[in-house]
This record gives sequence, C-alpha cells and structure tokens, in this order.
Amino acid sequence: MDYDYTTVLSEHPIDPAVKERVLAELLDIEHRHDVTVLYACESGSRGWGFASPDSDYDVRFLYVHRLDWYLRVEPQRDVIEKPIDDELDVSGWELRKALGLLHRSNPALLEWLDSPVVYRQHADHVGALRGMAKAFFSPLRGRHHYLSMARKNFRGYLQDDMVRYKKYLYVLRPLLAVKWIDAGRGMPPMRFAELVAGTVDDPVLIAEINALLESKMRAGEAEYGPRRPAIHRFIEASLADVQSPSNYQRPDGDATALDLYLRSVIPR
Repeated sequence: MDYDYTTVLSEHPIDPAVKERVLAELLDIEHRHDVTVLYACESGSRGWGFASPDSDYDVRFLYVHRLDWYLRVEPQRDVIEKPIDDELDVSGWELRKALGLLHRSNPALLEWLDSPVVYRQHADHVGALRGMAKAFFSPLRGRHHYLSMARKNFRGYLQDDMVRYKKYLYVLRPLLAVKWIDAGRGMPPMRFAELVAGTVDDPVLIAEINALLESKMRAGEAEYGPRRPAIHRFIEASLADVQSPSNYQRPDGDATALDLYLRSVIPR
C-alpha cells in the first residue's frame, strides 16, 4: 500500500533544524519497528500556543503495523516511546489502541488531532479520523477530564503568594475548556487563544491573561511571580460554580465505524 504523506506546519513556528530532527526520528521509528506513522504533531505548550523559549518539543504520533501483527494470540506492546532528551519527547500509540481510546472520547487523542503543529500526516486517513473524533466526542467525559485537571493543578501549584506562571495556564486552559463544553460548542479547540476568545469577555481578565502569556513566552518554564489577582479570582469562582459530571465513563457511539476504519488502514 502506497502512503502519500504531506508535511504540515501551522502558524506556530518550529525551528527548521528541530523539524528535520523530528522527521528523522519518525523515519527511524518506522524502520526500527516496521510500522507506518500515520500522523505526528505537537501535543504540549507548543501546540497550545504558549511555549517558553526553553520549552521542549512534545511529539506525539499514531502508527499502524502490518497485518501479521494483528493476527497474534498474545497481545503485543501498543506504545512506542523514544528516550527523552533535553529537547525532544517523542512517543506514539498504535492505531487499534488509539481507536479504542477514541471510542471512549479520550481528550488527549482529540487534542492531538486538533493540534496546530502537524509534522506529518497521511491526509486521507487522518481526515477520516478527525471526522470520527467529532462523532465520538463525549461532553461528559471531556468535562470530567478538564475539570479534574484544573482542580488538581490549582490545589497543587497555585496556593502560595508566589506561583509558577506556567501552572496558571495549566488551570486556565482546562477551565475554559469546561466553559466551552458547557456552552454547547462541542470539542474545545486545542489553541489557547481560541479558547479565550470564545469564553472570556471580561476586559480586566483578558488584559491579565495577555500579560501572563507575554511573561510566560518571554521567560523560562520555571518562572515564578506574585499571584495574578483577576486570574486567581476567576479560577476560584469557576471551580466553585462547576460540578463534576456523573456517568462520564460510559462510551458513546457504535464502534462499527472504528472497526471498518482499522481494516481499511492496515497494510496487507
């Protein structure tokens, strides 16, 4: 089966030398593991749009084996991870694993598919996958994921007078995703700027978020500073208002389409 790949980079710039290194890593993974990489993107702060100068590159990918791999009695490892270095964090999920997670509306996978920084993709297969992602999105499951993330990061990192600015964004982003879902707008976008534009209308809060972003993108990942009062009030009020959803673990949708997709993609 011939794979006609395209390489895509968004308006979020990636150093050309890093891009070449990422593509070389993906080729090495294909040769070393005898797989085909269908899709590779940025998943962390560079995908969200608020990377610091010293942020690493969180490369995530989806891959498929040849047919024989799927016809074995014993389960095989369904994750490929490269050793993390000071610049690249590269790991990926096998396609059947990814489709099982898609059936359960896994928020991490949905974010990967919406990343504005795409290193490599098979256009036809990934287009179909994105279409199914919308069909299998569960507001209940997404809401639970983002609310849990916001609460955990707020309790763990934002209780002192001096706080790590990066952690504000790790609370703000999931809280705004909850507001996006509660407004009935479907899957929250991965881009932080788009989330803010669609959920925040308080000019004081917007100004403070913009100042926070400017500091975060200019300073290092470990930058500390005094509490941001408007952001802190917004977070506390939001966490007090929203409630955890019930029955969020129930998978939605018929998996038949996912089975058909898997069969169509596996190289024979």
